[in-house]
Amino acid sequence: MDMKLELVPIPVSDVDRAKRFYTEQLGFVADVDVTPADGVRVVQLTPPGSACSIGLGTGLDAYEAVPGSVRALHLVVDDIEKARAELVGRGVDIGPIQDVGGGVKYAGFSDPDGNSLTLQEMAWRTGDAF
Repeated sequence: MDMKLELVPIPVSDVDRAKRFYTEQLGFVADVDVTPADGVRVVQLTPPGSACSIGLGTGLDAYEAVPGSVRALHLVVDDIEKARAELVGRGVDIGPIQDVGGGVKYAGFSDPDGNSLTLQEMAWRTGDAF
């Protein structure tokens, strides 16, 4: 039996502001932005190259968590120095790269609500292995 994680809800206080951050500053693709019923909005955004998306929205239980309560959502990259520099160039306030050993490096940042995200590079998942 296959199971594929394809959507992670992210609680935010302002869907439009969050959508701008994820698309304009992080480069996520806006796949869905619909209002299927009064008071319900569903936005689905996908990081470039990812099979898993994030969901933002209103009016559904999936989006009722406290804004800013998601921690350490990992965005795996093949070159953390290049990825960090690109995000800094787009105005993202991102911490320094930390080499934690074993070929793993991290650099953390937060979205406008305080949900934290982490760039992660793993030495064995670069180049053709990425």
